[in-house]
Amino acid sequence: MIERFVRQIAERFDPERIILFGSYAYGKPTPDSDVDILVIMNTPMREVMQAAEIRDAIDYPFALDLLVRTPEKVAQRITLGDFFMREITKRGKVMYERPNR
Repeated sequence: MIERFVRQIAERFDPERIILFGSYAYGKPTPDSDVDILVIMNTPMREVMQAAEIRDAIDYPFALDLLVRTPEKVAQRITLGDFFMREITKRGKVMYERPNR
């Protein structure tokens, strides 16, 4: 289910990377766990609006926490010492990475 959702994001939105984080990535999900996904992509719209567009475009049969960040924002947050973003990029499971063009 998660893999199909990730594949559809990749096909429709052409992100740079999609990272699964949280309990599903770290191997400890419970029945109440949601699926945590970070989509790294350039977008002309606000990140929260891009996340809403992705959620509206693709069906998903699970609780979802979807974050969208630009590559620049991810790099900036890591440089500023943002533990949350560093944890996602270090421990998260890369589900998709766009091939170099």
